[in-house]
Amino acid sequence: MLRLAVAKSLERLVLVTSRIMRPDDANIVGNVHGGTILKMIEEAGCIIGTRHCNTRSGDRCVAALARVERTDFLYPMFIGEVAHVSAEISYTSKHSVEVQVTVLSENILTGAKKVTNKATLWYVPFSLQNVDKITEVPPIEYSNPEQEELGKKRYEAQKLERMETKERNGEVIAAVSVPERHTKEPYTVGFSQSSLIHLIGPSDCTLHGFVHGGVTMKLMDEVAGIVAARHCKTNIVTASVDAINFHRKIKKGCVITVSGRMTFTSNKSMEIEVFVDADPLVEAEKGKYRAVTAFFTYISLDKENKSLPVPPLKLEGEEEQKRFEEGKARYLQSKAKRLAEKEQNQ
Repeated sequence: MLRLAVAKSLERLVLVTSRIMRPDDANIVGNVHGGTILKMIEEAGCIIGTRHCNTRSGDRCVAALARVERTDFLYPMFIGEVAHVSAEISYTSKHSVEVQVTVLSENILTGAKKVTNKATLWYVPFSLQNVDKITEVPPIEYSNPEQEELGKKRYEAQKLERMETKERNGEVIAAVSVPERHTKEPYTVGFSQSSLIHLIGPSDCTLHGFVHGGVTMKLMDEVAGIVAARHCKTNIVTASVDAINFHRKIKKGCVITVSGRMTFTSNKSMEIEVFVDADPLVEAEKGKYRAVTAFFTYISLDKENKSLPVPPLKLEGEEEQKRFEEGKARYLQSKAKRLAEKEQNQ
């Protein structure tokens, strides 16, 4: 079910999509996968971004996902509930579009609704005639100058962060086979580390023949979930996702390796670093490259969906210790931000 509405006060489109959650959208205990929700968020963002970028005459284009800001999963969603995803364009630069997305879950038996997710996505429009050409984005009208200035600050901040992240992600994680994993000590990074190999086919791709950002994010969430489940051996759910950076496009026919490793554990949460490396089959001479990176945070749940303590991570070597300390810093920063927001709302 899909409907479109116009926010007249801001003179821009708001897109709303709705879909009931089915068994193949969830894990074995009925919690909807975080990757399923991320995929729906990206689909809504791509639709509204592409529609807006084609409101002018000239080159037809497709909005490609460049970045997803930190996304918190506020409440779990379950099989049988309806997900309502609303997307709105909140800022445009010359070559990019910011889309704000909100997800509500609806219990269709009781009518109860909850906001489960809020996300900010950035898209770049690529010409259908020339995949290397970025087209110009039509400007939007803002309700006041302050709104535009805040949008510009968000744009500059994400641009800087994306460049910094791209510089630090050159390491390639070797895939770990199941027999090799059994030689690792439980609760170590090597024990839970996981990889997934996927061939990018036509159904995964946009009109350009490049993979949808939502497809990639769903695979990343699956790998992160496997890492988390191997570590604590309980029901696990996605709690949040740090900024997801799409460094390079992934073309149809590429083989991607999605790798995840535990970086940090607190008493109630686990941080998993996830990389996506692309390997062109047809153009093998171009070599393997790092395409996407992100940090996923998971929590462990009991049968009543109450949080459980997370087993401490056993560190081996200076590199793991360094990644742990970096993860701890991100955890403390996120915790402080949540507390500050909670105080503001009281």
